[in-house]
Amino acid sequence: MASPNSYKLSCSIPGHEMDVRGLSAAVFPEGAFVSVSRDRTGRVWVPNSSPEIGFTEMHCMTGHQNFVSCVCVIAPSDTYPRGLIATGGNDHNICVFTLDQAQPLFTLKGHKNTVCTLSSGKFGTLLSGSWDTTAKVWLSEKCMMTLQGHTAAVWAVVILPEQGLMLSGSADKTIKLWKAGRCEKTFTGHEDCVRGLAVVSDLEFFSCSNDTTIRRWLVTGECVEVYHAHTNYIYSLAVFPDGQGFISTGEDRTLRIWRQGECQQTIRFPAQSVWCCCILPNGDIAVGASDGLIRVFTEVEERTASPDVLLAFEDELSKTTIDPKTGDLGDIKMEDLPGREHLDEPGNRDGQTRLIKEGQNVEAYQWSMAESRWMKIGDVVGGSNQQTSKKVNYEGKDFDFVFTIDINEGGPSMKLPYNVTDDPWLTAHNFLQKNDLSPMFLDQVANFIIENTKGHTLGAAPPSAADPFTGSGRYIPGAADNRTGFGADPFTGTGRYIPGTDTPAGALPAAADPFTGGGAYSSAASRQTSTNLYFPITDGVTFEQANATQIMAKLRELNVGAPEECKLSEEVLRSLEKLLVSVCDPQAAEQPSTEQISLLWKTSHWPEDIVFPILDIFRLAMRHPQVNKCLCGSDADGVELCNHLLSLMKPQGRPANQLLALRTLCNCFGGSHGRALLLAQREAVLSRAVDLCSVCNKNIHIALATLVLNYAGSLHGQTDLEAKAQCLSVASAALESVQDMEAVFRLLVALGTTVASDQTAQDLAKSLGVTSQIAKYATVTNPAKVGECCQLVLKELQ
Repeated sequence: MASPNSYKLSCSIPGHEMDVRGLSAAVFPEGAFVSVSRDRTGRVWVPNSSPEIGFTEMHCMTGHQNFVSCVCVIAPSDTYPRGLIATGGNDHNICVFTLDQAQPLFTLKGHKNTVCTLSSGKFGTLLSGSWDTTAKVWLSEKCMMTLQGHTAAVWAVVILPEQGLMLSGSADKTIKLWKAGRCEKTFTGHEDCVRGLAVVSDLEFFSCSNDTTIRRWLVTGECVEVYHAHTNYIYSLAVFPDGQGFISTGEDRTLRIWRQGECQQTIRFPAQSVWCCCILPNGDIAVGASDGLIRVFTEVEERTASPDVLLAFEDELSKTTIDPKTGDLGDIKMEDLPGREHLDEPGNRDGQTRLIKEGQNVEAYQWSMAESRWMKIGDVVGGSNQQTSKKVNYEGKDFDFVFTIDINEGGPSMKLPYNVTDDPWLTAHNFLQKNDLSPMFLDQVANFIIENTKGHTLGAAPPSAADPFTGSGRYIPGAADNRTGFGADPFTGTGRYIPGTDTPAGALPAAADPFTGGGAYSSAASRQTSTNLYFPITDGVTFEQANATQIMAKLRELNVGAPEECKLSEEVLRSLEKLLVSVCDPQAAEQPSTEQISLLWKTSHWPEDIVFPILDIFRLAMRHPQVNKCLCGSDADGVELCNHLLSLMKPQGRPANQLLALRTLCNCFGGSHGRALLLAQREAVLSRAVDLCSVCNKNIHIALATLVLNYAGSLHGQTDLEAKAQCLSVASAALESVQDMEAVFRLLVALGTTVASDQTAQDLAKSLGVTSQIAKYATVTNPAKVGECCQLVLKELQ
């Protein structure tokens, strides 16, 4: 018989299109709560008069440009009697909303990376935590102070009832107590990232961690109790109003209810990541998970779902697939499993798990103390991404396969369901759209499906050169097109000039770079002779290849068709040609003149559709010490230079201009003046550069990776954690999109250079999920340098 104090499903709430990452009980209307999601929205849910429906969406909030990570409610005030809602996102911003409009009332800017936690206090105070390693205190629309002291991402913050006391929990494994902006105490004990905090009283609080434990602390510093039950990362905590119990959720697919220091009830979910929870005013529990659903659980019989709904939930759970590698099964041994008779014996604690053999399959069961029976919680898939021929239920539907795809922003893997009757390319396309991933992954995901379904497809796969959506050959900007030959200009379709290269098709570059084995990359740095041949690289990496004849031929060709007011005289063309020759030939007797440099700067503002040959001259000239000093040496001139290049790099701009602007920035690092300028302009330059991750052009990705590498090299040995955090963040974001192995390699070198011999940077990289993100490259053998460099980076991050 069910215990009267056990929680059961009340309702499931669809609405969000992606993971639900944050929940908070609302002040108004009565009984309402707020949710936020990776789908970039926040939603307010109100109780419905019909218990079968449960909750209805009252309000949808938009305004973030990326995933929404967290939410909190700001208490009512005279100005806002219904309170405010604050949300934090991956766009580094905090948006503050009223219940009257979908767009933010105002936006708080100041964090340099993802805002992943929020807490509100008295008098409208707001506390935020970010991947940038800081917490910030806000009042109205102003940042009042920045709390600095953590050495890794701040995953959790909370304001204590006593005025002026605040807590922050970090991926550096510590919790800090702050008063008036000063760190008063540091709590140590957790063995991994601290992910959540919850207040018990003025004197006590809870913390949860990736180390699978929950700790109860006194504000004086003592840890008074450690709670064990979860078998994987714990993401969130919430305390019952009476302070006598609490709830927790985590990566082991569970919600756990704790009373009197014991886990009294475990509720499993048909979703891998149970991200967040909150306790509603009536005592019910709202939970958000990676399947995009919000589920509400209740102790009250009148609010419990109908028997049919409860049975459907249990059936969905029983059809879930469990990969033992995720840690969901704890330390249970897989060898010599018993048969179904093992379920005749009752369990001895709620949530206890048993595995049994059922024919050729392995099934997982969990003991429900409330129901006094074993409940099936899924099929164990033997540690493989590939499923058996048996149908697998995922989010309410049956599939032949459910794959695990490791493309995420530092979080758990994503699930990709597939039937053999489906088109692998269309499935891959839908998967990328659903998860807001770059379309550059299309072929990679589709080929993964084909390879791992062992050919179980209907009909022939589309030819590799065909676009699965249009049926025709797919054009990738910046890539050579074999149909038109290597001599075609990829930007105009005519001529033989390709910006940034002077190497004929098929020919070996005249001076192959010993570091990369190619000619597109050069560095003045001599390589180390130790076992690590790849990083740190501290000298500027530049793009030096040029064919002056081709560049000038293209410039003259475009000049003929240029608007009359923009046409260059023969005298100007000859001056630019002399400048080009002098900067390309180290032995040239004639040095660039002030007049030539001024002319180059002026003509670099040519119309954007024809300016790229001049930008290529600009790119080459920037390596010359005289040009570097002239254009970068003055603060005003340097800022103007950066602003001009950044304007050419806007995401909707022309790929040729984006590419050459990036390469020009890289070449600035070849001189001391350019390096100093770009370090001063780092935040603006990298913030714009990272926007080009989504551009489908491998040459742009290589240039972007090189820019990150140059910043990493310039910061190596320095203590500027904020700057290193941005480098790590941009490198991590780029790795989500790039496919070209040369770009991947340079990003790995950048990561290695950033974390080499720097424990703080290593901890920061680990807190951002870099280790799991790059692990897939450790086995790459073509080219071998990618796998070798990746292994060295992973070694640094151990």
